[in-house]
Order: sequence, then structure tokens, then C-alpha cells
Amino acid sequence: MKVQNRYGKLASWVYHLDKPVGHSFGDLEYYQQRLTGCGGPILEPAVGNGRIIIPMLEMGLAIEGFDASQDMLEYCRQECMSRGLLTTLTCQTFEQFSYDRRFAAIIMPAGSFQLITETATAMSVLRKFWDHLQPGGRLILDIDPIESIVREANFARSWPVGGDSLLTLTCHRAEVDYVKQTTLSHLHYQHWRDGILQSAELDLFHLRWWGIDELAFALREAGFVDVVVSGGYQHGRQPCKSDQIISFEASRPSG
Repeated sequence: MKVQNRYGKLASWVYHLDKPVGHSFGDLEYYQQRLTGCGGPILEPAVGNGRIIIPMLEMGLAIEGFDASQDMLEYCRQECMSRGLLTTLTCQTFEQFSYDRRFAAIIMPAGSFQLITETATAMSVLRKFWDHLQPGGRLILDIDPIESIVREANFARSWPVGGDSLLTLTCHRAEVDYVKQTTLSHLHYQHWRDGILQSAELDLFHLRWWGIDELAFALREAGFVDVVVSGGYQHGRQPCKSDQIISFEASRPSG
């Protein structure tokens, strides 16, 4: 069986070009605001190329991260080194990550939680997050509205690289499973030089969508309390139909 959501060499290259460090969908400012004054260490699962973690480090937060893609982590390490920033970055999966200490906050911006497509696995990961939080620690994560995930997703894009190279991405929606609440897209990455194909990748990109009440219930089932659901990166504002992102914040009980 082929690996899904693997972010190989070309996928990571395209991601880093398209979403460089500091690029924001509104999430960077939101997470910075929510974490201002956070007195303990912070963990970012699915840290990627460092788009979020590096600005967090630059504002003085004690944050570290992990990712399942070595290619993505390499971009993150290079960007940290070029700025003289020190943090801990490890190659781990959602299912198997482990730390010998607890965190004051765990964050998952930009819908990364939706990469966990099996419901049982998602519940297990939420419980692992709970286990890795200090008493009173917070979990903050985003999801995309259902409509934005299930709508047709066929497109082609390209990125010039240097004077003679081109990266291309073609996306084809392969499947929508309304029972498992998942979509599967085929992402075709190609690297061209002077019109000659240098390398190619096919990534199987799998996402799970969540209902708002469904995920709030899942968080409570995993042991979290004080669940706050927010729309459009406005903390405490009830989500509405036009929102492009929905945020959840929940805490491990203090006692």
C-alpha cells in the first residue's frame, strides 16, 4: 500500500516556494496572539518547513516540533540555521510521537489535524496530545470547513526556479468518501529543466473533514475541557457559513 501525505522531495520544494517562512493565512497572527505570555514549552506537530515555528521562535517563545517528512524538516533546519535560531526538530509521526516532558501548549495550524484520516487514530492522537500537556495546558488547532474540502479540486500550477527550471503541480480529485468523511487527491509534481523532465512524484493526498460539534465532542471525549470554537481567527466568535477556517482551543484540566 502506497504511503499517503508523505511530502516527498518535490512536494516539499513546492510547499517551501508557495508557503515560505512567515507566510500567513491569518493563522500566524492568531497563534502569536493566543500564545503571548505562554510560560512553558510549546509543541508544533507537523511543523513542516517552519512557516509558523520560526516566527514563533523569533518572538522569543520556547517552541519545538516534529514532522513525518525528512524533506520538510530539512527546509526547517536550514531556515533556523540561517537565522541563528536553536530548537529541537525530530522526525516522528502523529501515531508514534513521544516526549519525556509535557508542554504548556500544542498547536496545529492550517488544518494539519485533517491529515489524520482514520477516526480511531485521530482519537488516539488527541489522547496523546492530552498526555503531553501540562495540567492547564492548551491544545489549539484549525480545521477547514467541510465545503472547502469536498468541493471539486482539479487544478494545475507552476513555479519558475532559477533561469531554466520549472516546478509544476497538477491535482486530480480521485475520491470523496462520504461515509469515512475523507477525500483523496492525486498530486502530480514534476521538475523540468529546459523543457526536459528531470524528476516526478505522485503523492496521494488524503484529508478527513470534521463537523464542528463532532470535533468538539471528540475533544471532550479525549479528556479536554473548556472547548472554545472560533470562526475566522477571531477568538470566541461563533463560526458562521462564510468562515474559511474554524479554530478550536481546549485545555487539559488543571487538577
